[in-house]
Amino acid sequence: MRPIRTIELFTSLGGIKRCYPRPSLATARDKVNTEPVRRDGMDELALRGGPEAAQALDVPDWPRCPDGARENVLDVLESANWCRVYDDAPWVDRFEERFADYHDADHAIAVANGTVALEVALRMLDVQPGDEVLVPPYTFIATASAVTSLGAVPRFVDVDPDTYNVNPAAVADAVTDRTVGMVGVHVAGYPMDFDALLPLLDDHDLFLVEDAAHAQGTEWRGEKVGTIGDVGTFSFQESKSLSGGEGGIVVTDDDVLAERGQLLHNIGRQDGSVYRHYELASNARMTEFQGALLCAQLDELPAQNETRRGNERALREEIADIDGISAKPEDDRITARGYCLFDLSYDPDAFDGLPRNRFIEALNAEGVPAGTGYSIPLYRQPAFSRATVEALVPADADVPAYRSLHLPGVEEVCSTTVTMPHEVLLASETGVRSVGDAVRKIRRRAPELG
Repeated sequence: MRPIRTIELFTSLGGIKRCYPRPSLATARDKVNTEPVRRDGMDELALRGGPEAAQALDVPDWPRCPDGARENVLDVLESANWCRVYDDAPWVDRFEERFADYHDADHAIAVANGTVALEVALRMLDVQPGDEVLVPPYTFIATASAVTSLGAVPRFVDVDPDTYNVNPAAVADAVTDRTVGMVGVHVAGYPMDFDALLPLLDDHDLFLVEDAAHAQGTEWRGEKVGTIGDVGTFSFQESKSLSGGEGGIVVTDDDVLAERGQLLHNIGRQDGSVYRHYELASNARMTEFQGALLCAQLDELPAQNETRRGNERALREEIADIDGISAKPEDDRITARGYCLFDLSYDPDAFDGLPRNRFIEALNAEGVPAGTGYSIPLYRQPAFSRATVEALVPADADVPAYRSLHLPGVEEVCSTTVTMPHEVLLASETGVRSVGDAVRKIRRRAPELG
């Protein structure tokens, strides 16, 4: 029986990591089918024992092993050369060159994961203890924790509830005399509004790090994201559309920044000497196994993204006439889309007051893997108390009272988002269109679920 991911897997993690066993559909029904069936027929809710509306949704397992992956990894295994010490990592070198070419970057530095990619990027830009860096509150925690790892202060900027990305209108009010830059996120692969953001950042002489963890293949006005700002970072964690299990990369077009990044990711090495170190730095290197696997994954990414884009169009068509559920706005400036998640906005008023989480439970039962995404803003995370951050930064740093923040854009997004993993868009078009059937069925029968 085809497995289904249930809401518990997505509620706190935004669909980013499915780290629990996925129950079979039969198991899920055993858990929820405790109420009597009210009527027979194809329109009966799956939660009440009826048939799935999305039986045709043939979501592939992810990650999957592409052609050539086994051969690449076996080559590393038999080579007795499993890591990069300095310039002896042919698979990592190859991946850096190919990814830089794919994302139109002059330089790419492969690292162990997306979190350390952000840390390396911020060190490349010389972020110092006590500096302030603007970050969105709707993102994975690494976007902000990378800032605190350097002794700097994250200052949260509200998001646009239509795009989930940093709201340009909120940037100016967040800037202080200690602000040095911003880490912006392309949430779910949907790019930031560069036209509005770049002039604002230039006016205040602020750098831009693009957190493109979700955005492999995304383009803005024909230019791949990652090098539109000063530095870009990507993640290759298991759930991403380009996956090495773990992995990350830093990209830039700036020769000086790239040279510094090479030094910072490799324990301060610079001149080829294994035991000569020019800066206190960590080991952020990618392994040869990751590089070999990612080379095989990259072979398939362009075609997979084309499939996802076609199925996004199909899904948009299916839900266009359904009140209460909507996708992010289409924008001609987005010339290509990469994906990690596909987000929808849910209005309970159009579903007879059905709570968002109950809607997701019903959607799961109908055969559609979905969840809440990031269910609370970062400033509401237990890790972001003022006392916790004050312990990491200089005594004279101005740490906001995070628990007192109220940013309406992100709080709306956290309470209304329904998100699906990118592999849903790798199903057949017929299967993807059946998501619309599931939503319509739940809307018709919503009064039974209130």
